[in-house]
Amino acid sequence: MAQDAGWGGAPYGGAPHGGGPFHGGAQGPGGWNGGWAAPPRPGVIPLAPLRVSDMLTGAFTTLGRYWKPLIGVALTLFGAATLVMLGAGAVALAVVAPQWDELTASDSPDAAELVPLGVAFGVLMVLGVTLFLLASAVVQAAVPAVLQEAVLGRPARFGSVWRRAWSRVWAMIGTVFLLGLTAVVPVMLLMAAVAATTVYFVTLGDADSALPLLWTGLLGTLLLGPLAVWIWVKLSLAPTVVVFENQGPFAAIRRSAQLVRGSWWRVFGIGLLAVGLASMVGYMIQMPFQALGMLPGMADPSGLESDPSGAEILAVLGGLMVLSMISGLVSQLFSSIFPPLVTGLLYVDLRMRTENLAPVLAEAAAQTLPEQYGPPPAAPV
Repeated sequence: MAQDAGWGGAPYGGAPHGGGPFHGGAQGPGGWNGGWAAPPRPGVIPLAPLRVSDMLTGAFTTLGRYWKPLIGVALTLFGAATLVMLGAGAVALAVVAPQWDELTASDSPDAAELVPLGVAFGVLMVLGVTLFLLASAVVQAAVPAVLQEAVLGRPARFGSVWRRAWSRVWAMIGTVFLLGLTAVVPVMLLMAAVAATTVYFVTLGDADSALPLLWTGLLGTLLLGPLAVWIWVKLSLAPTVVVFENQGPFAAIRRSAQLVRGSWWRVFGIGLLAVGLASMVGYMIQMPFQALGMLPGMADPSGLESDPSGAEILAVLGGLMVLSMISGLVSQLFSSIFPPLVTGLLYVDLRMRTENLAPVLAEAAAQTLPEQYGPPPAAPV
């Protein structure tokens, strides 16, 4: 199957699902009204409008059947990013170790002693954010690439998924950046309000006059918050569209808004459920690692030196950082895969409901769609 077979974005010629023969009613003998038949299920979902349980089951089934390319791509990317960060962290610790010893030995360190630590921390933070964004973009492109094959019951191999995801990575980065702006604007307004209030108060020393500025900023944030959520949900299918339909960032955003029209609350609820489940599972994954990280603090202090050296402190901090990175990696593997799977199935569901995608997918999967699920037959001439 070509990568875009059945996914090009054009509605099928028949009537969309949502009424008519799909929902039953009196069934006549034979033909279009010849009785109900279950829709075909070539892959992880039935080729018919989906229930919430179908989407969640389909997402978990995709994880179970296609865990090798999904986990493989995510583990390769996040694992490589983690190794780079561990190496960079080790180099940074080795570089700042002398300054750390001087800092801990001094009762009143001056600003010059803090500069190397600040520079090292800043470089690590920028490197980590850059690596995380790049890895997340490739994973977000890999998930729909796997899901395209999972819906049709086709195999998805690591190499083909990697090539498909990498070919869409820059479009995905642009799309994620545009979506991020919807969340950044309210936060920036709140920060601007707090900064303006602080400057005003420090300059004039008049708290009563500064309070209206603070309340205005908070009110603006509260008003723009729901708008940002509405826009985010409206555009939430854009990453899936980037891969499924080979669209660029702006075209994907327009397409997402078109698909979500009339189904905003459904998209919001299902997306929130997927994120909530992913967060809960991710937290459960991190709990054992957090317990391991607490063991050094539970050790008997009588067996320890009263004044540990800077190297010993750095060793403990390094071990805790390794545990934190491992737990974050394992949790991130699930949290970065499951919600996009549900969003991808939501995209398929909306297209089956509004654009009658099911017959196209059945044809691509070499399945025969029962007449109750396909377009009605042509009227006799």
